[in-house]
Amino acid sequence: MKIMKISTLFVITILTACGQPDANPVLTIEGGQIQGVVCDSSQVIVYKGIPYAAAPVGENRWRKPQPVTPWEGVLRADHFSAAAIQAAHDPNDGGYGREFFWQGDPKFSEDCLYLNVWTPRHAAGHPEKKLPVTIWIHGGGYSAGWGFEVEMDGEAWARRDVILVTINYRLGVFGYLNHPELSAEDEQGVSGNYGTYDQIAALKWVRNNIAQFGGNPDRITLMGQSAGARSVKNLVTSPLSRGMVSRAIIQSGAALPMSGNSQEELDSIGKSIMDGISLKTLKEMRQAKADTLFSAVNDYVMKNRLYGTFMPHVDGVLLQADFDTSVQTGNVADIPYMIGYTADDMTPLDEQINRIADARDSLSPSKPVYTYLFARPLPGDGKPGMKGAFHSSELWFQFGTLERSWRPFTPEDYALSEEMLDYWTNFAKNGNPNGSHTEWANHTRNNPYYQILNIN
Repeated sequence: MKIMKISTLFVITILTACGQPDANPVLTIEGGQIQGVVCDSSQVIVYKGIPYAAAPVGENRWRKPQPVTPWEGVLRADHFSAAAIQAAHDPNDGGYGREFFWQGDPKFSEDCLYLNVWTPRHAAGHPEKKLPVTIWIHGGGYSAGWGFEVEMDGEAWARRDVILVTINYRLGVFGYLNHPELSAEDEQGVSGNYGTYDQIAALKWVRNNIAQFGGNPDRITLMGQSAGARSVKNLVTSPLSRGMVSRAIIQSGAALPMSGNSQEELDSIGKSIMDGISLKTLKEMRQAKADTLFSAVNDYVMKNRLYGTFMPHVDGVLLQADFDTSVQTGNVADIPYMIGYTADDMTPLDEQINRIADARDSLSPSKPVYTYLFARPLPGDGKPGMKGAFHSSELWFQFGTLERSWRPFTPEDYALSEEMLDYWTNFAKNGNPNGSHTEWANHTRNNPYYQILNIN
């Protein structure tokens, strides 16, 4: 696997977005003491690269996340961590490489279980503030992405008094391998889903530590797009994270299915993959070099057309049913939801979203569902690239990072971004996207209302 170095432009963007250390409180969290950096606006402190679990390497490879390893002294959280191991992006591919990864990739590493926190400066070190908290889970098909991509940032959120947390989690073969030997060593007899266990570990970390940053552990919103949205669905369905979440934002999450294979079938597939690259025992599997393992497994999967192998599955423990089934019986978190998609998404999602909203309206009408359609075709510059209101095009707007894009965004785009930031943060605060000057009706069976998000 080719590991790309961080480009100079990538580093410059990170440094200029949230700059040099300034006076700010030292916080005590799980693992030790930590200090962040003050962002350019001076109103926000960001804490980059906080470990929320032990490194999943060596004997911890393909195990559920273990407690974070303590450190000595004050950890200066002034740089982002490595991202999970994944294929390098081509910044000239005319698709997502050009859209989001044109600056180059960060370092990739198996040691990737870190998160980032943006909080208002007035809240850091003040547990009594009890600000609402949102956890962002990135997309990427469970095989790519990280929590600090160029379009992702929490400064605009924190200026609106909502703490934003972004996370990394294990991807691909490291996050979702099933194998009979792994199932045999597990106390519940199952394997796989390690990346989803990482997400739950990050959620638990936030609940245990966010008060130090001024956050309220009882007002947590989960938010994700694509595979991140599917992950949100999993976490509001799983009995292992039930009761930990106050609201959920699901963006273009119906397009990516879960694995339909049983645990036994997935174990058999995993054994075939490992046998195919001559790794017969757990000791051999855990001693294999990460880059060698990643490349060999990818080659084997491509050769044998085992696409979609590494993703969450119903194992009877972490996940007892998928979200779309569970929502029909009310077996999901009984909280407000915001669900939407883009006009040129991978597939039209209105029918699936309508079924979810209708079921919630019938089973729990007091906990509203708000639905939206992001319809702004992104402006281009005549070069090859993504067209229209494509899958993930709304991310620039909801994070308020249009100025980081190469696209010629207009003043109307910036106004739409401000509007969406208000909607998203209002929902995190109140379970309702409306503010003093908006009218976004909740979606009911009799009134299937969609908020259209566009510059017009």
